[in-house]
This record gives sequence, C-alpha cells and structure tokens, in this order.
Amino acid sequence: MTAGRTLILSVDRDDDIGYKAGVMSPAVGREACLDAATRLGIADPEDSDTNAIFQAIKTYAELAAKGADVEVAVIGGNHMNMLEGDRRIAELLERVVAETGVENCILISDGAEDEFILPIIQSQLRITSVVRVVIKQLPNIEGTYYIIKKLFNDPKVARGVLVPIALAMILYVVASLVSDEVPAMLVVIGIIGVYLLIKGFGLDEYIGYIYYGLVDSFHKGRISFVGYIIAGIMAICGAIAGLMSIIVYYPISGDAGLLYNIMTFLYGAIIWMMGAGLLAAASKIADCVQNEQKALARMFVVPFFVVAIGLIMYGAVIYFLSISPVEPFPFDVTEGIAAIILLTIAGLIVAFTGIYYRPAVQRYVLDWIERKMQQDAEAETKGRAPVYKKIKY
Repeated sequence: MTAGRTLILSVDRDDDIGYKAGVMSPAVGREACLDAATRLGIADPEDSDTNAIFQAIKTYAELAAKGADVEVAVIGGNHMNMLEGDRRIAELLERVVAETGVENCILISDGAEDEFILPIIQSQLRITSVVRVVIKQLPNIEGTYYIIKKLFNDPKVARGVLVPIALAMILYVVASLVSDEVPAMLVVIGIIGVYLLIKGFGLDEYIGYIYYGLVDSFHKGRISFVGYIIAGIMAICGAIAGLMSIIVYYPISGDAGLLYNIMTFLYGAIIWMMGAGLLAAASKIADCVQNEQKALARMFVVPFFVVAIGLIMYGAVIYFLSISPVEPFPFDVTEGIAAIILLTIAGLIVAFTGIYYRPAVQRYVLDWIERKMQQDAEAETKGRAPVYKKIKY
C-alpha cells in the first residue's frame, strides 16, 4: 500500500461545475463532491464531468473500505480561458494539499484535455494512478448530430469555430463591394491564414488571458485597467508610426521588398511599443504593491526585459536598414554598426540589472509580508482591529 495520505482528485479544467452548476471550487470531502456531481448532473445531464466526479467518489469509497487513508476532491479551472484556468487549478490544489495533508494523488480524468494539468499536479503531489472514465454509448447519426449541436451551443466552441467562419463571410462581402482589384477570396484566405497561425502557436490563449485580465482589473477597480488602456492606445500609435515610416522612406512600394518594409515599420513602431510595454508593466507592478505583494518580485524584472528587448531590436533594425541598397535612409553603414553594438550592450546591461536586483526585491517583499502578518497576529491577540489585511495566496 502507498505510504502517506492519498488524494482522489477529479479536475474539471473548463470549470463546468462552476459555470453550469454554480459550485465553488474546491469541493473537498465525499459529501461536497457528491453535492457537486448532483448539481452538475441536474444542470447538464450529458456532461461527462458528472461521471468523472462519481467515479472519484466510487474510488474513494473502495479505497476507504480497504482501510486506506484517502480524501476526495474536485477542482475547477476556468470555462473561457484555459491558461487562467490552469493557474487557478494550481492555486486551489496548493490549498487542498495544505488543508488535507495529502502526499499522493489518483487522478480521475474524463478525457485528454484534463491530462494537460498532469504537470501541475506532479509539481505538488506524486501521481500514483490515472483513471480514465469512458462513457458507454451507442454511436449513430442522430447522436452525432446532437453532439455537434451541443458543441455549438457551448460559448467556448462557438467562439473558436463560428466566429471565424462568420468573419470570413463578412470580409468576403466587404472586399467584393469595396475593391475590384483585390480578389475577395484572397482577403478571406489571408484572414483564415492569420487565424490558423494564431491557433497553431497558441496565441489565442494569451489573447484571452489579456482580455480577461483587463476585464478583471476593471471589475476590481485597479490602476492597471487605466494603464492597459493607455498602453493599448500607445501600441496603436506605434502601428501608425510604423506605417508612416514606410510612407516616408519607401513611398513607392515597388522600390523595396517586403522585408525592408517590415524593418521600416519596426523602426517607426518599436519606441512606441516599448513605451506601451513599460506602462503596462508599471501598472501591473502598482497592482502588485497594493494587492499581490508576493507576485511583486516576479513582475519586478519585466520592465527591464521590455527595455532590453526593445533596445536590442531597435539596434538590429537600424543596422539592417543602414546596409540596405534601397535609398533613402538616415543612417549609413558605420552608424548602423555603432547603433547595433551600443544598443545591444545597453540592452544586456538593463536585462542583467533587473536579474541582479530581483533576489534582493524578493527577500525584501517576503520580509515585509512576514512583518505585517506578525503585526496582524499581535493586533488580534490584543483584541484590536488588525492593521493589515491578510493576503490570500
């Protein structure tokens, strides 16, 4: 028998128990898990997560009957944003481990999607087994149609499938009405290509994370909301400045190739983009100072990296354009070499400065949190109101 207490864990990565049944994660204990499964089953009888939770309860009962020291829990992620959901799973699992004192884990999974969180679980517990729950059913044409219909009713699936198709149709009509020179099908293919590229590299997860972070900062009234909005405006200004650079230096599109136009765009946009990144990072740091002190050390280095990357890219762009045979450009080859050397050195110095001071900032933050919690404990002991609000991690 495995040494140490074992957690029977069912992970609902897309948080159907919260989104559909209104169950707050984590649900720890047989009664709490049974209530979560019942409520989810009533809300959506066809959801496979219901079967996974019941399987977790069954496994818990079987092991408990054999005298094993076990506990059962259900954890939900985020229905609309998998990246944010994985972070939430890690935080909730840490809380469950602290409350129950478990050392091992038996994961109950209803599909391949939940197994993406295996590394998250393994970072805190030793996984001794994975139980896959397979729903028994008779496949037929009507069942397949109904499953597809149910998938399209899911907002997450609808956004990923229906929205791109609708956008392609709209763009086809608009391109057909606006211009006869550019084939409408070419515009549609280009947009679909960009969408597939974003999906292929997983950039949609990061875009969703940025969007929900912006909404969350607005709901909580944080300064980062204003900072993000201004940073977005600066990014738009950077895009406009980049396009203006192309117009100024290469007004005739036939004079320069696509690569030179891209480099010229970056030459005009990088400074604005770097400023937008700095403002967004500074806003997030201000939020950390007020609400998430433990994350301050992690965010401290971000502005340094933003400046370092911006300087190095700026130097590289200047050098590339300085050796360009296409005229005109305000830097010659000698100035371009000097720019890439000096800006690269400056970028590396900025990056190493942030890395060097990060441990000191982390120690300071941890000491500050410890002092404040001690003051809080002393205030509670004396029966006075605490001078510091405890931070929940």
